[in-house]
Amino acid sequence: MRPHRLLLAAAALTGTLAGAQEPALVEGYLCCNLRTDGRWISDSNYLESGKTTLPLGTPIKATGYGRYRVLVQVDGQPQALGNDYSREIPMADFARRYIVAENPAHKLAGFDPVVREAIASSRVMRGMTREQVLMALSYPIASETPHLDLRVWKYWLWSFSPFEIHFGNDGRVTHVRTDPQTRLRVEKE
Repeated sequence: MRPHRLLLAAAALTGTLAGAQEPALVEGYLCCNLRTDGRWISDSNYLESGKTTLPLGTPIKATGYGRYRVLVQVDGQPQALGNDYSREIPMADFARRYIVAENPAHKLAGFDPVVREAIASSRVMRGMTREQVLMALSYPIASETPHLDLRVWKYWLWSFSPFEIHFGNDGRVTHVRTDPQTRLRVEKE
């Protein structure tokens, strides 16, 4: 393969071009509950068989970047945080969404016990703030919810189970719109 083709192939794999700055590496805590199979954490955050939840506040460190992924260390184990559906967000901003400097578990401790329980179980309930929904469910994918000031955030429990979180004028959850089976898994009564 010719040298310029090797460079292009390497750039395609890493998501960078020669001379381009790679986003800064960040270290901190998970912003929110995220699901992993032990190797891959997707921004879709699907509830799938074999996945476990990494709770908000889990220490995490970015170690590098690849094509639409942030390479991370979680509990000393390498994983990848995949930008599967929010690709319009630059990788440095994507990393800073999920890896935050201050441990959100400290803020969680100050919430009402019922809200804490809902967040810990990755569920939402009426009256939650946008911040609390983010802690419980993570960010909605940007391709479905491009702005966090929207009144409706769209999520997916898995590929064929969409649900919507509706917010009132006060920025608090008014209701969840979905099918009855999905509602049982995402809404705390």
